[in-house]
Amino acid sequence: MTTERRKGNSVFVPQLAWWGDVEAELTFPDRWNVTECRMAGHVAPPLDDAGFRKAFANPIGSPRIRELARGKQNVVILFDDMSRGTRTYQIVPYVLEELAAAGVPDDNIQFICAPGTHGALSSFEFAKKLGEDVIARFNVYNHNIYENCTYVGTTSRGTRVSLNAEFMKADLKIGIGAIVPHPNCGFGGGGKLILPGIASLETILHNHGPVRTKSKESGVDANTGMGRYEHNAQLLDTLEACRMSGLHIKVDAILNIHRETVALFVGQPEAEYYAGAKVALGHYLTPTPDHPDIVVANCYAKINEVSIAKVIGQSLLPESGGTLVLITNNPWGEVVHYLRRKFGNHTTGQGYRAPTLSPKVKKFIVQMPYKNRASLDWLAPEETVTWARTWDDVLALLKKEHPGAARVAVIPDGTNQYFDVQATMHYL
Repeated sequence: MTTERRKGNSVFVPQLAWWGDVEAELTFPDRWNVTECRMAGHVAPPLDDAGFRKAFANPIGSPRIRELARGKQNVVILFDDMSRGTRTYQIVPYVLEELAAAGVPDDNIQFICAPGTHGALSSFEFAKKLGEDVIARFNVYNHNIYENCTYVGTTSRGTRVSLNAEFMKADLKIGIGAIVPHPNCGFGGGGKLILPGIASLETILHNHGPVRTKSKESGVDANTGMGRYEHNAQLLDTLEACRMSGLHIKVDAILNIHRETVALFVGQPEAEYYAGAKVALGHYLTPTPDHPDIVVANCYAKINEVSIAKVIGQSLLPESGGTLVLITNNPWGEVVHYLRRKFGNHTTGQGYRAPTLSPKVKKFIVQMPYKNRASLDWLAPEETVTWARTWDDVLALLKKEHPGAARVAVIPDGTNQYFDVQATMHYL
């Protein structure tokens, strides 16, 4: 776990996830003290073929997929959407190999994207996530939060669980995702592919609303925020729904700064999740910088959920205030979010809340090469935002704001790291 300063006052950050995965150089004046805030697993080496095979050959708390798959006639494989950095196309071949070893024909296998309240994926995005060969060989579908959901029971926290009907008909249920920091559940992965992934809107609303509200009011299981996965009511409710779903086996990746899979957990959904979360707790942890005047939060892995980086970035500024820079280089724009975003000047999703900005942010600069004004609906009040297209534009604004010396903290990926100073997202 280290915090590094780069020579020449330049920091290289990843950008354009799913669009070429390039690095951008951020240069700063020599007189500025620049700290690169790296998570512990920043450059952890990616798994090789032997590493992937070892994970599938030694599942946690479960038989191998090939054993579970023998004699099965209807296999559904769930996968996460483009708001998660999982390189699913690298994992799928090993799942298919296991199914082939059990003699499951291709026509008995289908894929369903589990986006929760996010918008549906196109074939173009399916190909990026799964690979062109997979979408040509298998049927790939989107989950629909409004229709074709089957009621399976009610959790102990009162959530009526209705899930994707096609998934519930399957006799073998497999999920592929990643364990990454999450602002509500501590870490994503595990059962979140079920709730919110393939749940109905009603189910998601109760899990994201009353479950969290009641825990806050009672103080029971009220632990929430990035990295806080223990005694977390929303997560516990999610895991309960996952048990109801009958998900047989889950595959979860842990990612380095370039979204490469550096560890893989395969097994019974809760067992593999908790094993992976223990590793994730150290892997994504990032040392907190000391009172920076400027925080630069680059957005990469969760390419279309940059509001996460805003909350993390502003939490690192001192009480006396400073400048926050958000870099969001994304041709897609922000994810469609049927719960939390606006759908017109006067209409919103049921969980929408007008965005706020911390009083610690004295100036908020958003570098957005593909400018999208509507994306501010969950980011910040428009009057607080200074737009910039290039890093040179940003640097000119920063020099004007900080003409003398300045302490700068650069977060290589503000959407996929967490700090020992916790920041909590208030979705509902």
